[in-house]
Formats: sequence, structure tokens, C-alpha cells
Amino acid sequence: MSQYWSEAVQRLVPYVPGEQPKISNLTKLNTNENPFGPSPKALEAMQKKINDDLRLYPDPNADALKQTIANYYGVQKNQVFVGNGSDEVLAHAFAAFFQGKQRVLFPDVTYSFYPVYCQLYGVAHQTVPLDEYFCIRPSDYTQPNDGIIFPNPNAPTGCLLGLAQIEQIVQANPHSVVLVDEAYIDFGGDSAVNLIQTYPNLLVTQTLSKSRSLAGMRVGLALGQADLIEGLERVKNSFNSYPLDRVAQAGAAAAFEDEDYFRCTCQQVMANRATLTQALQALGFEVLPSFANFVFARHPQRDAAAISTGLRQQGVIVRHFSQSRINQFLRISIGTETQQSRLISVLTSLLA
Repeated sequence: MSQYWSEAVQRLVPYVPGEQPKISNLTKLNTNENPFGPSPKALEAMQKKINDDLRLYPDPNADALKQTIANYYGVQKNQVFVGNGSDEVLAHAFAAFFQGKQRVLFPDVTYSFYPVYCQLYGVAHQTVPLDEYFCIRPSDYTQPNDGIIFPNPNAPTGCLLGLAQIEQIVQANPHSVVLVDEAYIDFGGDSAVNLIQTYPNLLVTQTLSKSRSLAGMRVGLALGQADLIEGLERVKNSFNSYPLDRVAQAGAAAAFEDEDYFRCTCQQVMANRATLTQALQALGFEVLPSFANFVFARHPQRDAAAISTGLRQQGVIVRHFSQSRINQFLRISIGTETQQSRLISVLTSLLA
């Protein structure tokens, strides 16, 4: 610990991202990356931007990209915010709406970046337990609060809240910002974007890392009524007025415009998810109902950490969490048919 660190930095417990091993020939199912590549049209659009214009700053407002997203979701351009991945968008949202607040609510089992942002921005939070099926109960979010955030589908469980349940939470908290983190919504859920015109306290965030296969490009967005978006812009422009580069803006816009490719790859991920779920259940695993590009599974007779270690020793990597409620679960990203066959083959050997 450095003597030069501030007290705030000394207290921080940083987020630990999923492992990105440098070893070749791995079956890598631990970081929820899309097994299918980006849209060819997105790749072409990005390649065209690799030219002498890179000496110039990009559009600081990303107007063309915002307009493309606005057209896609049927909203106004001033209801769209973009940033370097949804993690940056979430960071700006914590700063804009939750900083210094005393009672921000989120689930006890959820995206582990939320408590990190709470430390960073001085947010006092309270975790709300998921039910016995690892689902969010809307009635638990009627208690007094200064803000609410949760992923839908939830991570790492993959469980989904329906739009009526989300609306119930938003309606019950008219004086608080309700942030719905939709990183995985395209794999079988319905976005809450259609609710933002009705509810001025609703902010929806999304990413192009998952369903549009651009994790390496880092593009995220938020959708909400104009005053919420203006709050995000004020934070962004006080931090970094040029958040998205020329290549990212072009690729992201093209990815939204290639609807056929997007739908096709999402359907393939969902089909592979069903296949993987059935195969795991045949091996005795309990698998939570997933609407994401991963499954959350446990084996009633085997220790999850031991299974994870056994898989790793044979070149298959999945995610294991040490948190008490979920330390017997494995989060397994949806892969190609070949990757999933390898996983099941190794699991069969380990469990034999």
C-alpha cells in the first residue's frame, strides 16, 4: 500500500474482472463474450475509418451514433447517452444520481461493480436479498431509498424480471432514479426502453459488448428522459469530453443498422443456451432459468470450486464466485457448439 495514496484509494476494494488467460487452445467460457463475431458491416465501417482522419478528434457528442440509436429505439436524440462501455456509463450514472446518497438499493447477488462504484463515489447502499429462487421481488423495493439499480436479466444469475414487474418498481419510487442495467436483455427479454417516455425517473443502460459482439470496442449507452441524459452529459463533459473514438462510433452505428445479423446471432446464442442447459441437467446439475448469454448452475453432490479447478486443469475455464449464497454455483458463458461439447465431455469425465 503506497504512502502516497489518498485515504479513499486505500479503502477501495477494486472490481475483479473475468480472467483473460494468455494460454492458447483454451475453451474459454468465463467472461460472457459472444461466441459469434461482430457484424461484417460493422467491421467494414470500422476499417473505413482507419485513415488519415485519425489525426483529428472525433465528434465529442457522437451525434450520428446517437441519432442511429434514437431511430432504433424510437426515442429522441437528446434521450440517448453513449460512453466507453456500459461500465463507464454506469460510473457516470453513479456520479450524477447517487453520489453522496445514503440509501441506494441493489440485490445482494448482482453485478459486483455496483459496490465498487459505491466506494468510489461515497454512496451508502443497502443490499436487498433475492428470493429463494434467486429472483428479484418488486415488493422488496418499496422501502425508503435514494436510488435503485439492478441488472435485468440479473447477473450472475441470469434471471429475468418482466416489464410489468419493472414498472411496479418504477411506479413505487417516483422520487428516486431507478436504473435498469440491460447488458443481457437481447437474449430473450423485453427492454424497459418503452417505459422511459412515461417515467422520468427511469434510466436504462445497455452495451454492445454482448449481443453485438463488440466487447473489444467498448461502447455502451443509456436511454432516459432528457433531463437524466443531461445529468450524464454534465458528468461526462467534466471528466472527458471525447469519450468515443471515430472507429468506435462508426462500428457501433453500423452494428445497430445490421438488424438481420444481430437477430440471427442472438437466436443462435439462445439455441446454444437451451442445448447447454439440457446437457448440464442430464449430468445432474441444477440450472437457473437464464435469459442471458450464460447459465448459472450447481451440482447438488459436487463442490463448485473443485469442479472449476478440474475443468481448468483440462483447459476449460468457467467462472466461480466465492460469495456465500452462490459459492456452489458456476457461471458458464454460452459458447459455440464445439466449445460446449468440450465442456460437457470434460464434465462427464470429472463426474464419473
